[in-house]
Amino acid sequence: MKVWASGYNTVMNETHHFTPAPGQLPTGGIILCGGRSSRMGVPKCSLPFGNELMLPRIVRLVSSVVSPIIVVAAPDQELPELPGDVVIVRDRDAHQGPLNGMKYGLEALPEGIEAAYLSSCDVPLLMPEFISAMIGHLGHYDLAVPQEEQFFHPLAGVYRKSLVPKIRDLIETKRMRPLFLIEESRSHRVDVEELRTVDPELHSLKNVNSPEDYQAVLTIAGLGVS
Repeated sequence: MKVWASGYNTVMNETHHFTPAPGQLPTGGIILCGGRSSRMGVPKCSLPFGNELMLPRIVRLVSSVVSPIIVVAAPDQELPELPGDVVIVRDRDAHQGPLNGMKYGLEALPEGIEAAYLSSCDVPLLMPEFISAMIGHLGHYDLAVPQEEQFFHPLAGVYRKSLVPKIRDLIETKRMRPLFLIEESRSHRVDVEELRTVDPELHSLKNVNSPEDYQAVLTIAGLGVS
């Protein structure tokens, strides 16, 4: 079994800084953390991962590539301590799914930021190189999203702020699945095999929904049993 322990321990203590390519679209980051964590049984955003908690870790990794960072949380959700420049947005319609959180995040992007990398708060093996690669795939499209056979990874995609009216229309008509946005937009569906050049094991797509998932990512990171 290939274990990336040293690499992940390095990421845990250092931030990789990427210089945007000339002409790259101004891009921010949106991190959704307002889910119920029902399968995990405890709030995922506060799970320990080495010397960090889950949400601050994702904030750090995403902010090494893009800025500003918008965290979308449930109305009364308690969050771990975050850097002072992180913008926290409260989803007034909590637990309505990622499309609703995406809307609030895109609406909160400041003027001049035209797109955002969207992430959940439970992907501790996320690689900055993966984020940078996905931004590079946006091109002239409305959104870029990884596709694995017939399955999409909408919480690892890049979305233009100009999608907000379409997202609002979908929500208003109760079409809450991100698939509807993908199907009805100019979408670049990025085959995950293309992303293996920066993330050979596609660990950036490995989210944590259950205690078993949590132990699995700890093992991959060389952190042992929590």
